[in-house]
Amino acid sequence: MNIQDETCERFLSYVKIDTRSDEESGCHPSTKKQLDLARLLSKELQELQVEYFFDEEKGYLYAWLPDNSGNGRPAIGFISHMDTSPEASGTNVRPQFVRNYRGGDIVLGKGEIREGESQVEEDNGENPARVLRPVDFPELKKYIGDTIITSDGTTLLGADDKAGIAEIMTMVSYFCAHPEIPHGRICVAFTPDEEIGEGTYGFDIERFGADYAYTVDGGELGEISYENFNAASATIRVIGRNVHPGEAFGKMIHAARIAMEIEAGLPGKERPEKTKDHQGFYHLTDMSGDPSEATLKYILRDHDEAEFQKKKETVKKVCEEVEAAHPGVKIEVAIKDSYYNMLEKIKPHFEIVEKAIAAMKTCGIEPKVEPIRGGTDGAMLSYKGLLCPNLCAGGHNFHGVYEYVSCEAMGRITELLVEIAK
Repeated sequence: MNIQDETCERFLSYVKIDTRSDEESGCHPSTKKQLDLARLLSKELQELQVEYFFDEEKGYLYAWLPDNSGNGRPAIGFISHMDTSPEASGTNVRPQFVRNYRGGDIVLGKGEIREGESQVEEDNGENPARVLRPVDFPELKKYIGDTIITSDGTTLLGADDKAGIAEIMTMVSYFCAHPEIPHGRICVAFTPDEEIGEGTYGFDIERFGADYAYTVDGGELGEISYENFNAASATIRVIGRNVHPGEAFGKMIHAARIAMEIEAGLPGKERPEKTKDHQGFYHLTDMSGDPSEATLKYILRDHDEAEFQKKKETVKKVCEEVEAAHPGVKIEVAIKDSYYNMLEKIKPHFEIVEKAIAAMKTCGIEPKVEPIRGGTDGAMLSYKGLLCPNLCAGGHNFHGVYEYVSCEAMGRITELLVEIAK
């Protein structure tokens, strides 16, 4: 079996395991079902006769290939996360194939619409069909001729980050099958709960043993990132006063409406749908409430440290102004930092980025240096002392039903990991 076919086969087996994390559970790992994938990976490592350690209590899986170079090369790590996003279902994932993609619309669960065929808009007259259209997702045009894998439109696919896991595992398998190829010590780790910002909660850097590492958790082929958002969460609680609406004059303090004023008071141009590249944002992730009490939940993001601090202060200021405008209301604000931009840590050791870029060029992959508009385990690990830029895993449209990945892209990323390790 060639590298591409093996990577794809592994990927298909991994995405069928539901590993959705849960930010509300308060447990570590947040869901026990993530351990189901870890156990499968442990079995595969055992079959390959690879040294590994499964920390079943905390949910981390580590593995190592010994240095066979004879010249003391640095130990290089590769890391991917096992959980999938809580934002979409990961239960009963049914991968769908579009072979030899021609550049048309793809109806999830049905396949590509060929020239002359009708556009399907409804499924069984009830559920609207989910359609991947190049007009909406122009990156699809890069994969004409490839085999594209999607979900059936009812769940996410899980390329984030099971594509990365499949690529790392196939790299390990390749070196096991080719002991004659020299490499330094290779350290592998698969982590839980990255999607809820807790992927490094119990990560054992000393046990892992890498001099530096790469997370394989990025997007399209060629992507490499060494800077990410500074991140915080904000929870705003509005406590009003509810009375019968017929007697509300001068008495009612409507918490839900006041919550809407807070949202309206934040900069309208600094929202995810209005920002790109290095621009940060305020993102309302949840809103609930009634006249008595309301809650707003935000994530705050910015690559620039000063702008990041400014966003936190702006949230507090808007809440103070709204509270002052409504005597009797009480507004509580809780802001918690999540992770920080790893650029500061990686910049003095930029040779590890240059090494990956050189490997891409050797593999005929055009490097695409992109700031991460999000975070990875690598950001926190870099601050804990393990420098960890992020490499492409090949997928697109993460965290939702429109997620897809190219088999050919996954195969080429596996070849890239082999080249870096060599």
